[in-house]
Order: sequence, then C-alpha cells, then structure tokens
Amino acid sequence: MHATYRTENDFFDKNRKFHQWDAETESLEILLKTLKPDLIISAMRGEFEAQIYAHFEAINYILTHDTKLIFLSSANVFDAFTNYPSYEYDKTLSLSVYGKFKIKIENALLRLPNEKYVIARLPMVYGAKSPRIEELKILHDLHEAIEVFPNVVTNATSISKFTQQLHYIINRDLQGVFHLGSTDLVHHIDLIDEICKQLQLENPLFKSVYDSNEDRFLALLPKDNLLPKNLQITIQDVVKDTLVS
Repeated sequence: MHATYRTENDFFDKNRKFHQWDAETESLEILLKTLKPDLIISAMRGEFEAQIYAHFEAINYILTHDTKLIFLSSANVFDAFTNYPSYEYDKTLSLSVYGKFKIKIENALLRLPNEKYVIARLPMVYGAKSPRIEELKILHDLHEAIEVFPNVVTNATSISKFTQQLHYIINRDLQGVFHLGSTDLVHHIDLIDEICKQLQLENPLFKSVYDSNEDRFLALLPKDNLLPKNLQITIQDVVKDTLVS
C-alpha cells in the first residue's frame, strides 16, 4: 500500500510507502506509471481545478489498466435539493462551488464501466481528534460561538465506521455508488449539542444560522447499495465515537 502527501513531513519523508506529490504543480501520471496501482482511493484536498485534472489523469490510467478508482464524494452534490434526503441514484444538482466540483468528477466516473469505480458519498464526518471535533474544542476553550443550523436536517458518520465500510467495499470488490451516512437523521443543532455533552464541554455558546424558514434536508441515505447491519451506524454511534481514540 502506498500513499501521497503534499506538505513536508519528516516521518513521511523516511517512509518509502509515502510519496510527496503536489497536484497543483505535478502530474499524477508519473506516479501512476511508477507504482502501477490496482486500486486508487481518492481523498484529496486542495485547489479544485488541480484536483479535477488529477482525477482525469487517473481515469485515463484506469481505462487502460486493470485498476479501480474509489472516489470519496460528498452530500453537497445534492445541496440544491432541500425537501427530502437523497439516495444513491438520485439526480445530482448543486448550488455550491464545492458540490459542482464533486459532481464534475462523479459524472466522469459514471461514464465508465461499473467495475471501474466506486463513488462513496459522505455526510459530515466526526471522530476523536477529527478536524470538526478539534474545532469544537478550540471554540469552546476560546469562549467563541459555535455555528449551528437549527433548520438543517442531516446525518453524519464517524472515521472509525467509515474505515470499516471502506475495508468491506474493497475486500468484496463492490462497485457503484454508496451512501455512507447514519441510518437516522437529526437537526444539526441537536447533533452538535449532543456531541458537546459527550465531550463534556460545559455551557457552549451557539450561534444559530437560519438559511431557510422551513426544515432543509442535506442528508444521504442508502437504498440500492445497503451494507450489512454491523457496518451501519446511527447518530448515537457517531456521538459516542467522538470519545474513542
């Protein structure tokens, strides 16, 4: 197994399984030809145009090699739809720059033979020491307000459960589109409140942000590609996992 990283890091520099690569200045093609992967997992961050170019390089590679691409996508590919949760093969439509960027890569993958790709769409991801949890702790310590969206109905997942799900998808050589969120939904403000209680953050300050007068859904639910029950997760599990190290 090999991985890429962008920023200088002494640990990664010494480990030959890690390869420093910058999507904004370097082609992915050279790395692919060197490593000859049979599976590519895309969990990139960075400038959108550079990411799009890198993904099209990866797609060109898998078309001519015995290789599959797993692309980690987002609930934001549905952020233009607000009246209901979204399922795997619903039409995508986004009003956000981030959502439109994800859709562009998804559409390129959907034109490939099914066995060549997995699109794994994720809602908000939490977990001990995750960026979202660390941000909550910092804002609380600084007595800063935590933004919450009382009218947004959403779901979530944890890092630990997602890695189990990904392991299963890889081992079973699954294909297609997967929604890897919790099986139940929650208002965003209630989710953050429960997490703060779990973390024992006393008297957190909440700043309510209303972008609609009615409830607005931003949630991913599975219907066509269901994973086994032991690989499903509830909101309560997500909250509990914020303390698991």
